[in-house]
Amino acid sequence: MKKILLVSLLVATIAGCSSSPSPSLNQYSEYTGGQTLGDATSLYWYTERLTKPFSAADYVNMNDYGWYKSNYRWSGDTLREFVREGVQNELESGSVNYRIHVRFNKDGEAIYQQYRRNGKVLPIKRAQLENYQREADLLVERVKEQDSDGLELIQGHWDGKSLETCSGIEFNNIKFEQSLPDFVVQRLAEVESYVAFLGSTRLSGAKVEQLLMLSDGSTDCIKRPVLATE
Repeated sequence: MKKILLVSLLVATIAGCSSSPSPSLNQYSEYTGGQTLGDATSLYWYTERLTKPFSAADYVNMNDYGWYKSNYRWSGDTLREFVREGVQNELESGSVNYRIHVRFNKDGEAIYQQYRRNGKVLPIKRAQLENYQREADLLVERVKEQDSDGLELIQGHWDGKSLETCSGIEFNNIKFEQSLPDFVVQRLAEVESYVAFLGSTRLSGAKVEQLLMLSDGSTDCIKRPVLATE
């Protein structure tokens, strides 16, 4: 995976985002969002069914510390399944690949758990299981709050004059609400780039509230992770 310049190293502002819900005939609503917190930049995808949590995913880049992606599934208001895989960079061990898979019952108790770390199966502490459940709740809370602000996660490629989003829509009028370091502004003006940001779009153009990720123009858009199977 290409190394991505995380704007969290450049800007101390912490913000979040989600998309306006898009209800379908099955009454599913889709949201997107993200945030920067310390060294970690997160992208979020969230689905509701009949106003209840249904599924979610995240992609988190921790710069030199590694990355991970996750899937969450609910039944009613209870998290029933959690899957995460990623790479953790450690001074002693180097790059460590890991995968976590947990299923919960209706009372929130773990009835299946598997933690593989560089091929070894290890136990998961109760405190960590509870932390995964809190992370799921916080993801939902954050995305819904961000949606109320009219923001969403937008990814695309910027050539200095126009933005072509990952959904194939082109915008020529881009307004940056966030103050950026001079060298980032210069890069955006001169170099074709992949960008991920929190903002909003209108017929008249796009508004950038917070730039999350910036990389070279050959970087692909990050898709919603799919780790859990039916």
